[in-house]
Amino acid sequence: MIRSLGFSFLLLIAFIPCKVLAQEHFHTGIVVDESSNAITGVQVIDTETGTTVVTGTDGSFSINTAKEELHLALYKEGYALLEQDITAGIQTTITLQKITELNEVVIERGRDRLFALTHLKDIEGTSIYAGKKTEVIEVDRLTVNKATNNTRQIYAQIVGLTFAENSDGGLQLNIGGRGLNPNRTSNFNTRQNGYDISADVLGYPESYYTPPSEGVERIQVIRGAASLQYGTQFGGLVNFVMHKPSPKPMEVVVRNTGGSYGLYSNFTSLSGTEGKFSFYTLFNYKQGDGFRPNAQFNSRNFFINLNYEFTPKTSLHFDYTLFDYLAKQPGGLTDPMFNKDMFQSNRTRNWFDVNWNLYSLRFEHAFTDDARLNVQLFGLNASRSALGYLSNRVSNADTPGSVRDLIKGDFVNWGTEIKFLQQYSLKNQKSAFMVGMKYYQARNTASQGPGSSGSGPDFDYANAEFPNYTNQSSYVYPNLNLAFFAENIFRLSDKFTITPGIRFENIKTRADGYWRRINTDLAGNIILDQREDENVVKNRNFILAGIGFSYKPSTKAEWYANISQNYRSVTFNDIRTASPGLAIDPSITDEKGFTFDLGLRGRADERFSYDTNIYALYYNDKIGEYMAPNPNGSGAVVRYRSNVGTAITYGWEILADWNISNTFFKENESFLWTAFVNNAITGSQYLKTDVPNTKGNAVEFVPLINLKTGTTVGLGNFKASLQLTYLSEQYTDSGNAPTDPNDNSFGIFGQIPSYYVADFSASYTWKNFKLEAGVNNFTNNYYFTRRATGYPGPGILPSDPRTIYTTLQIKI
Repeated sequence: MIRSLGFSFLLLIAFIPCKVLAQEHFHTGIVVDESSNAITGVQVIDTETGTTVVTGTDGSFSINTAKEELHLALYKEGYALLEQDITAGIQTTITLQKITELNEVVIERGRDRLFALTHLKDIEGTSIYAGKKTEVIEVDRLTVNKATNNTRQIYAQIVGLTFAENSDGGLQLNIGGRGLNPNRTSNFNTRQNGYDISADVLGYPESYYTPPSEGVERIQVIRGAASLQYGTQFGGLVNFVMHKPSPKPMEVVVRNTGGSYGLYSNFTSLSGTEGKFSFYTLFNYKQGDGFRPNAQFNSRNFFINLNYEFTPKTSLHFDYTLFDYLAKQPGGLTDPMFNKDMFQSNRTRNWFDVNWNLYSLRFEHAFTDDARLNVQLFGLNASRSALGYLSNRVSNADTPGSVRDLIKGDFVNWGTEIKFLQQYSLKNQKSAFMVGMKYYQARNTASQGPGSSGSGPDFDYANAEFPNYTNQSSYVYPNLNLAFFAENIFRLSDKFTITPGIRFENIKTRADGYWRRINTDLAGNIILDQREDENVVKNRNFILAGIGFSYKPSTKAEWYANISQNYRSVTFNDIRTASPGLAIDPSITDEKGFTFDLGLRGRADERFSYDTNIYALYYNDKIGEYMAPNPNGSGAVVRYRSNVGTAITYGWEILADWNISNTFFKENESFLWTAFVNNAITGSQYLKTDVPNTKGNAVEFVPLINLKTGTTVGLGNFKASLQLTYLSEQYTDSGNAPTDPNDNSFGIFGQIPSYYVADFSASYTWKNFKLEAGVNNFTNNYYFTRRATGYPGPGILPSDPRTIYTTLQIKI
């Protein structure tokens, strides 16, 4: 089935855009304030089609359509929403009224009229999203705990996601879904302002850096069919769009947050616009003690965005990000330890350190209103180090003065991505063609060896102190990736579009280094210590194909469907990690498969919006772990990482959002009441495998029921939200090992039990001040979302009990 998709697909000829003459009408205007000053950044929306443009620095906009009359909605925060009709060929001046007395609910209800259904438009910038499963989180609209990047609150209305919650103040993002391991979001392509932020997109696609939610304007989530434009990942894309510069010469936002277990966070941003130059910069400091012993953390995050607009059609943008944090890790627990006291820790010397430096330079140019170019250069210089006592027997207490394991990684990579989009007329309809290429080069290093006998964060190898514990592995990973991709929207009518796409990949990965084959007897004594040198080169060329369909029977509903091939390269973490409890199949290979979505989304006036779909995600050669005798001959049973077999996950997902205030209290503009239900019912199965007792098993990390529901109520400048999350039990390994309540050694085998957690948040705005407060997990449930097989465990990692927070914001 996979290969039949790879039919060279008649797309290549389809990608040659045909310029056909058609009658177009040009609608132009200028948006000004009550003093006749031009307003930049106003969203001008064709209410019938959803087409959106943004006013330039001179307040002007232009929309080209086949219609002579348009009904527009104009929105910008701080101004009253305005709807107005305009006629083609007549330059229209539109005046927006500034809101002098800030009213949170009035602003929110104005937004709801425009954003009742929040997903990406068919075309945004130089990207095509027609026929795809897309979701957008408008972060500023959320009444949640942003200071700790609380994932279950922030992503509450993204269907089917699962989270691995860590008690680290939200320093790392761990989201999965549809059977994808949530560990460090490694199955998604994670980006910030459109460029990669993970350690190595191919070799180590883990996200150690997560932008602070207080500095993020929107989060775009595009599911598996995003592979054609953004890469090959099964999960799709998560893109963090940072706040835009303020149109004022200077704007300052200061947020201070205090909370349970020593949490303190300061977020400060400055932004402004002067002529053609604009900037946005932030600094975020965060510290906390965690709810368990040995769980302290502190972090520093700096971001700056500089922009220069040469002309309304040509601009240059520069980003730099620094993220640095140090965390003490309390380690994992066994099931009896968790059941007895989840607050305990028997790891006193485990540390984790991250330093991230991201760079990006983006050039944007519009040749015409229909032809746009985007060129982006990006780079990463980063490191992460894990230090501690990593015995596979979780219940074994750390011994002060003994050797610790030290695992270090350095990531140096850079790349460029070029995209060109051309809109053209075909049979009186506006179609679009996008073509692009990406070049990516990385040279990463990874090593493992003895750490010092001390208790502090010493990230230098202690070869002199422990001469018998020579380095267990040391590798260099030079990676090279060249990709070409293209998509075309064929708008066959004003209701129906077909969007085929294709992507060519050339991937060259190398692993040059050594690892030590160390065997022990059942008492733990070393009986073999042998160095194995490796120089592995893998060169692959392949084509991914996909196609999407969109049918809009009315302006309030859309049927969409898409199918796309996906691919996941074997990472260097899959290939080599020296661990006494882990062995790796030397013939392990890449994962291949496809994703399919069929759905209906829409809205009913200003009262009700929905997005419901069925999906299937098919894996071939799915990588996983199962228990097996150590193939190195020690006789011990270990976790064995290999290609488990062919698997499928499938399900039904629905998001329904009801604006109760627009239903029953429409005349009261100062009252807001909304409610949502987000539910995913997911099944899974291993279809084919050579691993004993695995065929027919459920796929790991797949809860049958994944429910999130909540409500928000607002009056004037006060808003409050209540949210409930429930997940049924899920397996953590392909063997579907049941939980052994008497296993007091490991804690890495068994299910993640079902759990529910409830959160409450509220905010009040007065002039330039905003007070936020809340209680997370206010029912104080004891639960966990992860059994870590290695660092920062191994073992059960408990989730936070009841915590409170308070934030004071000043905006000048």
